[in-house]
Order: sequence, then structure tokens, then C-alpha cells
Amino acid sequence: MTAYDPVKRGLDLLVGGVALLVSLPAQVVIAVLVRARLGPGVLFRQQRPGKDERVFELVKFRTMLEPDSARGLTTDAERMTPLGSFLRSASLDELPTLWNVVRGDMSLVGPRPLLVCYLDRYTPEQRRRHEVRPGITGLAQVSGRNAISWEAKFAKDVEYVERRSPALDLQIIWATVAQVVRRRDINAEGEATMPEFLGSSEASRA
Repeated sequence: MTAYDPVKRGLDLLVGGVALLVSLPAQVVIAVLVRARLGPGVLFRQQRPGKDERVFELVKFRTMLEPDSARGLTTDAERMTPLGSFLRSASLDELPTLWNVVRGDMSLVGPRPLLVCYLDRYTPEQRRRHEVRPGITGLAQVSGRNAISWEAKFAKDVEYVERRSPALDLQIIWATVAQVVRRRDINAEGEATMPEFLGSSEASRA
């Protein structure tokens, strides 16, 4: 723990709370659109590991149709909708996640929370990403987002854990805004989002 951590939590609560309130009208509009285009179930809810690998429920707007093999909806690319693609590219699907920030599950800036099943696939060094609260955006996201490898992402996550500071957080937030405006590095090459992390070669030897 650093001296910045309690200050960071206070800023998360203040800024996250204000952003949640200010964004409520936009969230209502998005919720209506998601309900109309994707059907019942406006929010996507999933268990994710947070700080110290404690599991919490992440909430976002739905961007994909439900899996349906009869309709050929099995892969992420097949299930992704035009509305969902727009929401993801503009990061508007993340607006409900501000509630996770206010609750203390997440921070505005930190390593992105990934799937629970990945926990036993990390190397000991990669697991250090869970030493801090996960974030809506992070150093890995502004260093290539989904266009870089998992190993490169995790290296950036650990770098953030070691270097976290007010200046670095401001730099990441500013870079995130620029990235969203430019709609860059949204998907991995040939993927609708990012391929599953199956583990690094080092993980099998750890």
C-alpha cells in the first residue's frame, strides 16, 4: 500500500459519484436502446476478481445477443450488434461500471478486471495485477488496449501497480479520452473483442 492509495479511493468516490449522477440521463437513453435492440436484460453482469482476488459482480450495458446456435450466434463476432459495437467503441457500455467504482469494487484507473477462470493461468508476476483495485481504464488500455498481446497487457498492469501515482492516473485518463475519440485499438486483429487467455508459457512452469 502506498500513501496515494487512500487519496485515490477518495477521488474515486468523489469523481465516480459525480460522473454516475451526470451520466444518468445518457444511461437511461442507452438502456432504452439496448432493450429495444437486444431484448430483455439491459445489463451484462459477470463475476470478476478484484483487489486481492476478491470476486465481485461487474455491471455493464449489454452489447451482444444471447448465444443461439440455431441462429448461428455462437462466437463473439456473430453475437455482436451494430449498437453494441458503437457502445464499445465509444466506451459507453462502461457507464454502469461507475457503480462498481462508487461501491469500492473498482477504481477509475487500474488493471482491467478479467475472468475468474484466468486466476490459475497467471504467472506469479502477472498475479500482481490484483494488488490494487481493478480499473475502468488502465495503463494497458492506453498502451494498445486489445491490439497488444496478453503478456504485454499484464506487463503494463504490473508496471502500473509499481508506478501508480496521481500524475500517472491523470496521464492515463487523458490518454483514454484521446483513444476513445480516435476509436483506436478496440479489437484484437481478427477478433470481436480479445481471444481467451489460455496462460503464458511461464505459467505452466510456475
